[in-house]
Formats: sequence, structure tokens, C-alpha cells
Amino acid sequence: MNADAAVPVERLDRGRWLALVAALLGWLFDGFEMGLFPVVARPALIELVGVEGLASAEQDRAIGPWNGTIIAGFLVGAAAGGVLFGWLGDRIGRVRAMALSILTYALFSGLGAFVTHPWHMAGVRFVAALGMGGEWSLGVALVMEVWGGRSRGLLAGLIGAAANLGYVLVALLSLSIVEVRETLSSFLLTIGLPATFVDRLAANSGWRMLMLMGMLPAVLTLFIRLFVPESEGWLREKRGGRTASWATTDLLGVLVGVAACGVIMYVWSRESGWLTRLVVTLVGLLVVAAGYVFPVHRFLARSGETWEGRRTIYRRLALGTSLSAVPLLVTWASVMWTANWADQLGQALGESGKYAKQWTQFSSASGAVVGSFAGAMLGYVAGRRKAYLGLCLGSLATAWVFFQTNTAFDTWFLLSVFVLGLVTAAFYGWLPLYLPELFPTRIRATGQGFSFNFGRILAAIGALQTGALLRSLGGSYPQACTLVSLIYLVGVVVIWFAPETKDRPLPE
Repeated sequence: MNADAAVPVERLDRGRWLALVAALLGWLFDGFEMGLFPVVARPALIELVGVEGLASAEQDRAIGPWNGTIIAGFLVGAAAGGVLFGWLGDRIGRVRAMALSILTYALFSGLGAFVTHPWHMAGVRFVAALGMGGEWSLGVALVMEVWGGRSRGLLAGLIGAAANLGYVLVALLSLSIVEVRETLSSFLLTIGLPATFVDRLAANSGWRMLMLMGMLPAVLTLFIRLFVPESEGWLREKRGGRTASWATTDLLGVLVGVAACGVIMYVWSRESGWLTRLVVTLVGLLVVAAGYVFPVHRFLARSGETWEGRRTIYRRLALGTSLSAVPLLVTWASVMWTANWADQLGQALGESGKYAKQWTQFSSASGAVVGSFAGAMLGYVAGRRKAYLGLCLGSLATAWVFFQTNTAFDTWFLLSVFVLGLVTAAFYGWLPLYLPELFPTRIRATGQGFSFNFGRILAAIGALQTGALLRSLGGSYPQACTLVSLIYLVGVVVIWFAPETKDRPLPE
């Protein structure tokens, strides 16, 4: 019997739309959270490190490693959050866990406005990422289940587009920072904050004010708790007693995984030899994988899953992780550095180039909004495997054209970064279409959360690699980012090991 049959049609339709609105807003703020630091990174780190008097190339050599470390910490946090909040969503429900995840990243994003050292920024970005990583997987699971697998291509496109609209929002706020600073400064003075404190928030391009605005999503949690219905699929699992097989003690594995990530980051942030880095990274990744998969392993053991069923789930976790890691790695280790490169190029133009990074992020994110929707539609029409193959080859070509044909911040730079964003971000419409199709309801939030967010662990190592490449290549963004884009060739091979799920229902 269909579980939806006992629910009045009006209530069912209203619940579906409320869940979709809440998830879309959550993903929009996810994008805002992810796009926030690339815009504020350069002025923030120049202030926190104290290198104002150095030339542009020297600045980038000084702040590049810190930028890579903070990005890596953010990605590690997102990976841990995907497992942590995915586990929570499978244990206590999608809606309650999603509200907690949004509250986490909103509060700690705002705390970034008060940091005084690069390590402080790394810390608050890590905790904020815990919530952001969790919200992605929970929102995808909730929407796909509440909508009963209907309109999956359209929903996946909306998921990717909403997240990239968050990047656009950051760029627009940054472009209007003068007006925003004046309005917010007046408000803060009105409520009694000291003038010296308000002036400090507004200094250095107003990066602290932009971080403070990261607290805005906190209001969304009230809406979610009051109006958004729980997934009937999850409630059915709860009534059957299957959600009780998740245990809190299993999360110790996640803590071990996070500790191993910390060791990897520490080694990469120091002047360690390549052999040391390679050995620590490989061993560390094995520990991280074991720690993160431990909750899944324990759940399957308690729930009485057959060995064949377990093997299928483990295989799909590995495939989902690999397919997510390829675009995530290139995005965070290459595409996301375009704003820093634009800022460097814009300095040569003087006053006319002072908003180079903002216009770059606006152009790239605008392309990504279109690309995310197109990627989902391509996967829906052409099939999951053919679409992913085409996206890998197209992204590799686009990245090489962008990084090898630009030498100045001009019209071609903005046009080509729009195309770069459009093609490379199409994966973020394809992934929310495909990942839910790999896992049954009882483990969907955890499974897709693990797959997408463990891919961020590999992306974190890539971000650290870009910082190291910049240092060795004299601060050359085009050379470093072009080399990283070769990772797309890995995706060309891996996709042929993945099952084709076109025209198949979501597994129960």
C-alpha cells in the first residue's frame, strides 16, 4: 500500500512544496556560505597575516598556503558534517537534523567576523562547514523522498541552481559593500555597539561585515521546524523500528577520521618533503575512510543486512565518493581560485580593477546557475553515464581554455569565466540526481552524505596542493590551476564502473 494514500491530497501537496522551499533556501545559503570566503579571503588574510606593504606576487606567496589550509579545513568540516548530520537525519529525521545543520553553519559563519588570526578563521570555517555539509545531504534526501522520486531531473537542477545563486548573492553583496557597510554600521551604532568596534568591522573592504551576514540563515531554522513535514519514507522506516539501529557511539569513527584529516593538513601546511606528504596522505586517507564508514558498517551489522546487500552498499559508497571527488577537487583546487587570480590581475588596473574578484565570482556563479540546471537535464535525458563523461571532457577543455588564454582582467576574462562556471558546475546538478538513486531509504541520507562529502576530503588535499603549487611556481595561478584540471580524466574512467539508473525508481 502507498504510504501517501492515507494523507489528504491538499496536505500532501502543501508539504511537498514547503519541503522544497525550505531545502532550496537551505541550498542557497549553502552556496552563500561556500562563496563567502573566496570573496573575503585576500583582504582578510592580508589583514590577519599583516603583509599590506608587500608587492602583489609576494602577498600571494605569503597568504596562498593559509588560503589553501582554510579551504582544506572547510572541506574537511563539510565531509565530517555530511556523515555526522547524515547519520542524525537517518536517526532522528530529516527535518530536525536539517534545522540543526543550518543553525550550526549560520552561527559559526558569523563568528568569522571576530577572528584575529588565520588559525581562528580555519577553526570557525571548519565548524560552519559541519552544518553546511550536513544540510546538503539532508535536503536532497528530504526533497527526493517527499516528492516520491517524481520530477527528479527538475528537482536536481533546482538543487544545483539554488546553491549557485548563493554565490551570486555573495558577489552582489560584496559589490554593494559601501552601501551595505553604511546601513549596517548605522544599525550597529543604533543598538549601542562601540564606534571603534563598528569601524573595525567596516575596515579592509568590509570583509568582517560580509562574514557577519553569514548569520542570516539562522532565521530559516524556525520556518523549517514549524512548517516543513517529515519525510513519509523516513517515518515508515521509523515505524518499522529500522532507524533504531543507528547508535551514537558509532560516531567515534568520525572523530578518528577528522583527527586523521588534521594530521594530513598539518603535514601539508609545513615545508615537508614530497615523500613524507605522500605517505602521510595515503595512510591518513585510509584511516579517514575507515572512520567515516564505521557508522555505516555498524548500522548494517545491527539491521541484519545480508552480505550481498552490504557489499553492494560499500561498492556504491566507493563509486559515489569517486564520482563526487573529481568535480569537487577541481572546483576547490582550481576554479575557486579564479577570484584570487582576478584580484591579483585587477590590482594592475588600479581603481578600475578594484572589484575584479566580485565581478569574477558574479560571472562564474551566474554561469553555474545555468550549468547546474543543464547538468541535471542532461543526465535525465541522455543517461547518467553519458552525461558525466561529457561533463568531464567539456570541463577539462573549458578549464584549459580559460587558464591558458587569459593574461589580464578584461571582457574576455569575464566571458570565459562565465563559460567555465557553466560547464564545471553542471556536475552539481548531476550529483543530486544520481546519488539518491544509489542508496535505499534507510541509508540514503548517510550514503549520499558520505559520497558527496568524503569527496571533499580529496578536494581538501587538492586545495592544499594548489597552495603548494603556487609557492613552487612563483604564484602563477594559470599554471597551477591548469595542472589540477587534469583530474577530470580520472572521472572519464571511473564513470564506466557506475550503474546506469535512468528510468529506474528510487530504491526502497
